[in-house]
Amino acid sequence: METINRQRRLLLAGAATLGLAATGLVQAQAAQGIEVWKDPNCGCCHDWIAHVEQNGFKAKVNDTGNNAVRIRLGMPQKLGSCHTALVQGYVIEGHVPAREIQRLLKEKPQALGLAVPGMPVGSPGMDGPAYGGRRDRYDVLLVLKDGSTRVFQSYA
Repeated sequence: METINRQRRLLLAGAATLGLAATGLVQAQAAQGIEVWKDPNCGCCHDWIAHVEQNGFKAKVNDTGNNAVRIRLGMPQKLGSCHTALVQGYVIEGHVPAREIQRLLKEKPQALGLAVPGMPVGSPGMDGPAYGGRRDRYDVLLVLKDGSTRVFQSYA
C-alpha cells in the first residue's frame, strides 16, 4: 500500500510540474504587442509587419502615416524610414529585424529604441522576390535618449 501511495504522489507531482511547464510555455508563446504607424499604401511596411508577426509579435496597425508619430516619440528625423513602431516603450524605426527587437526587449538598455534608417534592400520587408535576392549591407542602430546612436547589429 505504501508503494502505491508513493507512486500516486510522484505521478501527481509530475502532472503538476507538467501543468506548470505547459502554462509557462503558453505564456512564453503569447504574442508581444507592437503598435505600428505607416502609410496605408506601403507594401514594404505590410511585409515588415508580416515578418514581425511571424516572429512572435501581434501588430496593431495605424494606416495614418508615421511622420507625426516619429516626431512625437522623439525619433530623430535623420533616422527616419517608412514606418514607426512602439513596443514596451521602445521606438522601432524602419525595417528592424524581429530578432533585434527581441534582443532589445531582453537586454532592456537605457535607450529610445532601434532604427534602420532608409529602406535597405535585403532588410525584412525589403527582401521580396522583386529584389532578386539582393542584400545590401545595413546597420541596426541603438538610438539613445539624447538622439545619439551606436551600432546594435550589422548585417552584411
